[in-house]
Amino acid sequence: MTSATTSLNHADTTVGGDVPDYFALLKPRVMVLVIFTALVGMSVSHGHVSPAIGAISLFAIAVGAGASGCLNMWWDADIDAVMTRTAGRPIPAGRITPSEALGFGLFLSVASVLVLGLAANWLSAGLLAFTIVFYAVIYSMWLKRATAQNIVIGGAAGALPPVIGQAVVTGHVGIESLVLFAIIFIWTPPHFWALALIKAGEYARAGIPMMPNVAGPESTRRQIVWYSLFLFPLGLAPVALGFGGWLYAVVGTVGGLGMVAFSVRVLKNREGEAEKKAAMGMFGFSILYLFALFSALLAEQSLGLFRAVVA
Repeated sequence: MTSATTSLNHADTTVGGDVPDYFALLKPRVMVLVIFTALVGMSVSHGHVSPAIGAISLFAIAVGAGASGCLNMWWDADIDAVMTRTAGRPIPAGRITPSEALGFGLFLSVASVLVLGLAANWLSAGLLAFTIVFYAVIYSMWLKRATAQNIVIGGAAGALPPVIGQAVVTGHVGIESLVLFAIIFIWTPPHFWALALIKAGEYARAGIPMMPNVAGPESTRRQIVWYSLFLFPLGLAPVALGFGGWLYAVVGTVGGLGMVAFSVRVLKNREGEAEKKAAMGMFGFSILYLFALFSALLAEQSLGLFRAVVA
C-alpha cells in the first residue's frame, strides 16, 4: 500500500488541529536553517536589494520550505507512525487529517512561489518551485523509498536556499551560491547517515532503504569518512575564491578537521554504547560545523558591508 493511500485512510474524520499543529507541519527547525542559508546566499552576492524586499523574500523562501515539509509529512504519515522520533507528529497522532495537511501544503507552495516572484524576480521563484517539487515529489514520493542514495540525491533540495538567495539579489546564479550549494550537498550524507546508523532498526521497520540497511553499517561508516574528507577542502573553497576571509578560513579549517576526526571515531566504534556516542557525536558536531561555517561567512560579509557604509 502506498503512503498516499495509507495516509488518506488514516484519521480522515479528525477535526482540524490547533495552530501549533499546523506550524509543526512546516518543520520549523528546517525552516530556520533554510532562512539562515538563504540569507548567507544573499550576503555573498554582488548586488543590492532593499531591506523590505529582502525580508519578504526570506519569508517566502521560509514558507516554501515549510510547504515542502508539510507535503512530506502528508506523504510519509505511514512511516512517521512507526518511528519513535516522528510518531508524535500531527498526522500520525491524529490531530490533523491527511487531506487537511495536503491542502495546507499545496496552498503554501503556490502562495510562496507567487509572493517571491512578485517581490523579487521569477528566477528565484522558479528555483523555489523546483525545490518544493524536488523535495515533495522526487525525494519524498520516489527516492526515499526506492534507493539508499535517497539522502545523497535528495540533499539537493536542502542545498538550494543559498542559490535562491543569490537569485533574489542579483537575478542570476553565481559561483558563490553554487559553492555553498556544494558544501551543503556534500555535508548532508555524513550528517544523516550518522543518525541512520543508530536508527537503522526503525528505518528497517518502516521499509526505508537507508544506507546502513542496504550497504551495511561498515560501508556506511567508510562513506561517512570519505564524504568528510572531501568536505574539508570543499569547505575552504570560499577562501580560494575570494569571498571567505581569515575568520572563515579558521572556522573552516578547525571545523573540517573536526568533521574528519568525528568520522574516524564513527569508523572505529562499531558496537554498543560507544557506537551510539560516536554516531550521535558526529551528528551533533555536523550541525555545529555547518552553522559555524555559514555564520563566519555571514559575519565577514556583514562587517564588510558595515565598513563600506561607514567609509
